[in-house]
Amino acid sequence: MGDKPQAGDVYEARERLPEGILSQIIDGELYVSPQPRTTHNRAAGELFKKLGPYGEEEGPGGWLHLIEPELHLKRDVLVPDVAGWRRERMPEMPDVVGIKLAPDWVCEVLSPSTEALDRGRKMAVYAREDVRHLWLVDPRNQSLEVYRLEGTGWKQVGVHAGNVVVRAEPFEALPLNLAFLWKR
Repeated sequence: MGDKPQAGDVYEARERLPEGILSQIIDGELYVSPQPRTTHNRAAGELFKKLGPYGEEEGPGGWLHLIEPELHLKRDVLVPDVAGWRRERMPEMPDVVGIKLAPDWVCEVLSPSTEALDRGRKMAVYAREDVRHLWLVDPRNQSLEVYRLEGTGWKQVGVHAGNVVVRAEPFEALPLNLAFLWKR
């Protein structure tokens, strides 16, 4: 027997965690994270609000967005900070605990405790699952990194920092004032 726990053991361990603990399973390993800081929550919440017009019939529309959806992608269980699906792929939001359809866009808000996981294993799973766009928001450095999936790998298509107004794919129809993500 090896040191690596069996898949069922990892899922059972995840189920036994206290409520309110953020946990994810990647490549058969359980990752547990502390509750995020308020700057993390603010950035994710403000971004979700700013993308609101993409979920409306008027305006650019065509998207469904969720904060911290639980994604069940093959044997992996991931929880991005914000995710979005094009309505042509997911016309209605399912009433489930774990969404099995990979998003078209994900945003990870970086924290000291999760940055390595977000930039490493999670980005690899998102690429494997054909997520087309990925944003990394860093409230500490006040930056937004924008990636597009090309083939099987990520291409960085933009880095924006500070209190600037950007048009970042796939949401370039509306300007996004980054100052609202860092405002305290």
